[in-house]
Amino acid sequence: MKGLLIGLLLPLSLDVSAQSRLNFGHTSPQQDSLMPRSKGKIDQPKLLSTNKVSISKIGVLDQWLLTEDSVFLAQGTLLTEPVKEISAWYNAVVPGTVLTSLVKQGKYPDPYMGLNNMSIPESLARKHSWYHTSFEVDAKPEKKLWLEFDGINYKAEVWLNGKYIGAMNGAFVRGRFDISSVVHHAKPNQVYVKIHPPHNPGIPHEQSYKAGMGPNGGQLCLDGPTFISSEGWDWVPGIRDRNIGIWQPVRIVVEGLVSIQDPQIITDLPLPDTTKASITIKTKVMNHATVAKPTEVVAKFSHVDVKQSVILQPGETKEIIFDPTTYPALQWDKPALWWPNGYGAQALHHVTLQVLTDHDISDQQQVRFGIREYSYELAATFPDGRDNRFEYSPTNVKSSVPLLDNTKRKDVGDRIFIPSIRPGVPVGQLKKMENFQPFLVMKVNGVRVFSKGGNWGMDDGMKQVNREKLEPAFQLHKAAHFNMIRNWTGESTEEVFYELADEYGMMIWNDFWISTEGYNLNPNDQPLWLANSLETIRRFRNHPSIAIWCPRNEGYAPVGIEDELAMQLWKEDGTRHYIGNSREINLRQSGGWHYVENPSEYFTKYAEGFSTEIGTFSAPLAKTIRKFLKPEDWWPINDAWHYHDLHSNNQNLPGYLKAVDSLYGRPKDLDDFSRKVQLVNYDAHRAIFEAWNNKLWKNGSGVLLWMTHPAWPSFIWQTYSWDYETFGSFYGSQKANEPIHVQSNLHDGKIVVVNHSASSVNANIIVEQIDIKGKIIHTTTLPVSVSANGSIHLDAVKLVESDQPFLLRLKLISAKYLLSQNDYWKTGSSGHFHAFESLATSTLKMVYVQKTRQGFAFEVRNTGKAPLVGLRFFTDRLPALFSEGYITLMPGEVRRVELQSDEMSMPVINAEAFNLLNQRL
Repeated sequence: MKGLLIGLLLPLSLDVSAQSRLNFGHTSPQQDSLMPRSKGKIDQPKLLSTNKVSISKIGVLDQWLLTEDSVFLAQGTLLTEPVKEISAWYNAVVPGTVLTSLVKQGKYPDPYMGLNNMSIPESLARKHSWYHTSFEVDAKPEKKLWLEFDGINYKAEVWLNGKYIGAMNGAFVRGRFDISSVVHHAKPNQVYVKIHPPHNPGIPHEQSYKAGMGPNGGQLCLDGPTFISSEGWDWVPGIRDRNIGIWQPVRIVVEGLVSIQDPQIITDLPLPDTTKASITIKTKVMNHATVAKPTEVVAKFSHVDVKQSVILQPGETKEIIFDPTTYPALQWDKPALWWPNGYGAQALHHVTLQVLTDHDISDQQQVRFGIREYSYELAATFPDGRDNRFEYSPTNVKSSVPLLDNTKRKDVGDRIFIPSIRPGVPVGQLKKMENFQPFLVMKVNGVRVFSKGGNWGMDDGMKQVNREKLEPAFQLHKAAHFNMIRNWTGESTEEVFYELADEYGMMIWNDFWISTEGYNLNPNDQPLWLANSLETIRRFRNHPSIAIWCPRNEGYAPVGIEDELAMQLWKEDGTRHYIGNSREINLRQSGGWHYVENPSEYFTKYAEGFSTEIGTFSAPLAKTIRKFLKPEDWWPINDAWHYHDLHSNNQNLPGYLKAVDSLYGRPKDLDDFSRKVQLVNYDAHRAIFEAWNNKLWKNGSGVLLWMTHPAWPSFIWQTYSWDYETFGSFYGSQKANEPIHVQSNLHDGKIVVVNHSASSVNANIIVEQIDIKGKIIHTTTLPVSVSANGSIHLDAVKLVESDQPFLLRLKLISAKYLLSQNDYWKTGSSGHFHAFESLATSTLKMVYVQKTRQGFAFEVRNTGKAPLVGLRFFTDRLPALFSEGYITLMPGEVRRVELQSDEMSMPVINAEAFNLLNQRL
């Protein structure tokens, strides 16, 4: 036993010759002269008292103690008994990480504040930790008892009542241990879990003005499957424990002697017909008894009840399939479908699976699923050597091998590659298309979906990932009219992430745990990696939101993983596309990630095809900055800002700050910087999405920001801030992604209307040129007819020359209803907006409030004599889901704004603008 307690896991051998030129990160501590400096003091933690752990009953085990290995060994703790000296243990957060627990307990300060993270020791990523809990049971002896872990990091050994019951390896596998013969029924049961840190935790880079951004990750990539970014990336610092711990729920489960394992629900539509659906149910059932068990497997829906009988031999596992050709009840008429956000509702269904033995329910699981079918348009080289564009649905391709071979690929120009169809694939099941072009197009239920959204580097830097914390982020994505999230390198792989994606209509581009080929290191332990990928596929494949599987970030899977992963996905899922590379196969090259000083370049240099990464700086509001920086560091910009990702060296920070200074005037303080930089944020993010709008279905099929979601308080790559506050980046994205949208191209002045709705639009575009005093100096009306899921381009409108800033306003009106309004401030020949500083301070009045099904609608009037520029609304409750923000309101103009809210009465709403101080409405 002692050997088990103190044994260390040794790193696997590394093929140094193959990876010696790749990024190992820092191999020694950073020079002191390059470390970030701050005027704000590091917080001194206050240690909270440690309470005794409670004894849990059957169900979720969420009351745990935690200590480090040295304390555990010094105490000589017996694994058959409770903790001896509880004062040396901490109350643990489960689910959570070691660092989460120690911060909550007061051992360390909040790492998200200022430079507090610098005071937390790196040794946490190199120490073994122990968790302890106890529980009582009162179960019949013939029942099976299971101890289940949904996820630990990085590796774990588990003991119950002094007996070693098993291990878990990798962050994304489940642990399921039969404890029937070990559990006590008359006294508390003692659980001990030893957590092993990663073999190669690396040395984080600490951002400062002098040190710059630094390398992305390093040695931790060798240990994938884990949270490889927690060594530190260009959007999150080094997380000091590397997110080790019991980061997912733990429970005690009581079952009979036959259990259900990894059920799968497959939905198939006879496209283009969506009025019918075929449901196939697959599940494995296992007999844990020492005798044969006659078993009945039952699948129940609200209106369907199908059954199948089988005899299971001792220890036998069988796959049970309910096929709609054999069970006609699984052919549904007029099914409620699952759609991405903006294309329809997110209908979700439930099936209850039961196994009955000896006239009793032995096991039961409820599975939630959506009826939908993904299909894809792309190009590949066919076995005859010809390059073809084709459409296919994985559900309908009957093949014994995966469809595509990514190792045999062809560059069709500008490092855009197409894969090859594997020999043995029945190519007659692929629908060839005319007009060859290489780029991926997503289709859901037979409808082309313009994919728009962004990357999540990680849901939270400390893996604080309960529903309460994550749901506001999905609400904001839906409010911004996004429909896709990329789970970058699989850092957000947990049940609640996919559940919320299902509910909010976010398609998931799902990476696995490897980063940039030719730069980041490949994982050392390929069998471990593949065991985790297999678990991930089986565990989450029923979520309708998962739309794409991808092996890694920016590269191809290495030999030893590529073919094996492709086969896992084909056999274990078979309903989604596996794309071999996140920036080359049927995609444009990713980037840029810097501030583009002339936003028209998004139209001329970047917008093409499907892009999984493009982004820019995104400084949050002053009120948010004050939440995570110390007062001494609020202004001017300093190392505390740079430590929170205001990159000083390679994302064109000078250009970003120059845009604020040259367009709006040099800021005099934090608040002045905030009101000016938000107008820069708005224009940059609107330009990115409008550039792809301009290419809709003309090679433009999708664009994902790098990034939409921040893992911690940051100044870059986000559409809302870590506290869920919305600012210029959010509203610029929201405006460009309206379901029906009118825009003026920045590069050629053409007027474009994009229509993502299912109906054609007949309307008039009213083009107005308004001077800085609010006077209309030119107007034009243009009739348009736009097909469903299409766009139309009109010539640019000739405007009146002006030496002062003016507003170009586009309004799309159908039958007196305003479908879209889009305002562009132009500098005129002045080249800047310094005249905004001379605008009179205006006033605003709320003139109407209406309760709506989703919240409230209100109207506001500009009661002043000057235009209100950059007008935004906010409440104390976050997230505040307003229909628009950073708008311009002319003198006397009335504007209708909607607020999503579940409150019964109208919350207090405040407003502010470039020339309006915080005003309560």
